[in-house]
Amino acid sequence: MLEVEGLEAAYGDSQILFGVDLAVGQGEVVTLLGRNGMGKTTTIKSIMGLLKPRAGRVRIEGRDLAGAPPYRIARSGLGLVPEGRQVFPTLSVEENLVATAASRFGTPRWTLETVYALFPRLKERQRNMGNQLSGGEQQMLAIGRALMTNPKLVILDEATEGLAPLIRQEIWDCLRQLKREGEAILVIDKNVDALAAFADRHVILEKGKVVWRGDSAALMADPVLKDRYLHV
Repeated sequence: MLEVEGLEAAYGDSQILFGVDLAVGQGEVVTLLGRNGMGKTTTIKSIMGLLKPRAGRVRIEGRDLAGAPPYRIARSGLGLVPEGRQVFPTLSVEENLVATAASRFGTPRWTLETVYALFPRLKERQRNMGNQLSGGEQQMLAIGRALMTNPKLVILDEATEGLAPLIRQEIWDCLRQLKREGEAILVIDKNVDALAAFADRHVILEKGKVVWRGDSAALMADPVLKDRYLHV
């Protein structure tokens, strides 16, 4: 689904990414881990075309779209749940969802009905404005909005940041459900133990470089690794 190879990116003269490689296969859940400031969000921005890479390839189903405009990358099948949610504050829940609806790959899998089935709370709040929702509800709406593009791969940047424990659990349950339904997912989050329970593979960044990759069993079996690269 997604292959990132030798990705380099910078803000002005400050280089942030140094040859990042990662891949997400069909139906896989892959995490991008690391402490704050290590290049995770920059990687996502570079993949999505929000930041033009200095070098490297971003292949989506074999097509290299590195540096392409964000709309082309979105149309190729990537759906983004951005850091900070960024819902439309003066549109209703339903309007937020309809605004991004697309069906570029045959019969749409995700519609208002299927998103409301995944998030019943959004159906209850469908007439509420985006700025009238709690943080957890806004995150559900941001996920639902990404799904309404009917993507081949969903990317979540800081999936549960700032959310209460019960709401975080709802988001994890949602991601498990998406995995059961065959969605490919790339997720950034700090809750390593929760991610390890259902993710297939993990990639750790340190100062813009990949320093470790492996499965959940290997990650959880190595406390020194977690202390060195993930704990504050």
